Amino acid sequence: MSSPTFETERAALADVVAIPVTPFAEDGTVDQDSHRALLGRLLEGGVRTLTPNGNTGEFYALSPEERRLVTELTIEEAGERAVILVGVGHDVPTAVASARHARDCGAQMVMVHQPVHPYVAQAGWADYHRAIAEAVPELGVVPYIRNAQLLGTRLAELADDCPNVIGVKYAVPDAARFAAFARDAELERFVWVAGLAEPYAPSYFSAGATGFTSGLVNVAPSVSLNMIEALRSGDYAGAMKVWEQIRRFEELRAANGSANNVTVVKEALASLGLCRREVRPPSHLLPEAERAEVAAIAAGWSI
Repeated sequence: MSSPTFETERAALADVVAIPVTPFAEDGTVDQDSHRALLGRLLEGGVRTLTPNGNTGEFYALSPEERRLVTELTIEEAGERAVILVGVGHDVPTAVASARHARDCGAQMVMVHQPVHPYVAQAGWADYHRAIAEAVPELGVVPYIRNAQLLGTRLAELADDCPNVIGVKYAVPDAARFAAFARDAELERFVWVAGLAEPYAPSYFSAGATGFTSGLVNVAPSVSLNMIEALRSGDYAGAMKVWEQIRRFEELRAANGSANNVTVVKEALASLGLCRREVRPPSHLLPEAERAEVAAIAAGWSI
């Protein structure tokens, strides 16, 4: 039996990788109707890669049952219209169970959140991802890297053992470090996704990325798609025009250690009447003054 080549999955990573929000109902549960409507809006807007249970989806604030629900809702709503990259993480047995659930529901890939542990050894990082990747050899596996100390050679060693490790969501805010890491890992071997969204996409594309993640895409799919089209064509001036358009929105998300990363996106959606603004602790609602600014930005975008 030949091993999978993951061509479809690789192509899906070289794109706008949308991280959908998880809307909550008034009683605090996952608002399934709003969730489906928001997913439908992304798909109708031209998005073709979805990451349920990403950070913009409040992965760490969801229960195991809710994470499974979000996975199932996303796969059902997308059907054949998108490739699904499910976020998994926590301890190894939990991550493996989530990855197998994603596979059984019809997902094509899993994104492995950075190990949440105060003591991460380089070899231990590889062991963690190897255990997950070996449990689902049919799925493409995408490590989510936020650890600036990690060596590119460790990723190469992991992929030697696990050929289903096909892409990387790189989210260290240092374009030079990304360029070096990607080359140490073997640039052509993986699909490199700029994991810090639109603000970092132009610089990371110049160093070898071919996709980027986005939370902003929930609000204005056309804005994110305009940026990737410019980057694909080598039109960095055009990409930077989009960058200027989204700069303030992303500055509000990044302020205070990204405290309001999800909050700003949900506030924009709420201002457009698309879902409730509520987020779960440790995130928090915006003060009134910033709510008005976010609403003005969202209203000004061509959606």
